[in-house]
Amino acid sequence: MKQGTQGPAGPDAAALRRPGRVRVPPQPGAAEAERGAGAAGPARGEHTHGEPPAPGTRPLIQRSSVRGQILDALRTALLAGELQPGEVYSAPALGARFGVSATPVREAMQQLALEGAVEVVPNRGFRVLERSGRELAELAEVRALIEVPVMLRLARTVPAARWAELRPLAEATVRAASAGCRAGYAEADRAFHRAVLALAGNDQLVRVADDLHRRSQWPLVGPPAAPGRADLVADAHEHTALLDALIAGDADVVRTLVEDHFAPS
Repeated sequence: MKQGTQGPAGPDAAALRRPGRVRVPPQPGAAEAERGAGAAGPARGEHTHGEPPAPGTRPLIQRSSVRGQILDALRTALLAGELQPGEVYSAPALGARFGVSATPVREAMQQLALEGAVEVVPNRGFRVLERSGRELAELAEVRALIEVPVMLRLARTVPAARWAELRPLAEATVRAASAGCRAGYAEADRAFHRAVLALAGNDQLVRVADDLHRRSQWPLVGPPAAPGRADLVADAHEHTALLDALIAGDADVVRTLVEDHFAPS
């Protein structure tokens, strides 16, 4: 992904457009919960208690996977700009918006701290870190050092049929980019790169590269500006072009596309 390209799968950014409102992604089959998700939440720092769900309906959060749902929602909110760099958010206040206790929010925020998205502010909560262009450029350089040699090696050893199996993932990045959903594109982009690197058969490589990839997607503060839809679409089409070259066995084109894909914009 190029320098400055950002964007996880998650709810459409339009669903998170209200300032200060963080929304949990709807779960499959939870239409009742989705209908209740549109109400505006309390201002940051306030704590309110929601009314109990009506009989026969599901709560907004399914208790069996609370932490994972909260983590996904927070990642989406970060990419959608709902959680602003430099701002401090408390676990109890965010928990009130989600309709859960502070514990799963705190656990999810601890994970985001490990991923370099937030930092712990003692006795206050978590501050969204302010990113710089230099930091993103450094991450892009490290990603290139890891992924480019692996992709070039795989281009010589993986048969065309295996590359063709990745076509749906590449096309998913194009659909997400065309929709203009930065969060959705971020997840589709990582899924494609994970699938490519997984062909190397090295799980540690995949984990390290995916962590670097996620870190490179957190929003920046100041220039360069966040990529628009056209930038995302152009980046996504590089995935399909790369697959075409891999399937055709054109090593020169593969090298050019791979190196360009990781080059700063």
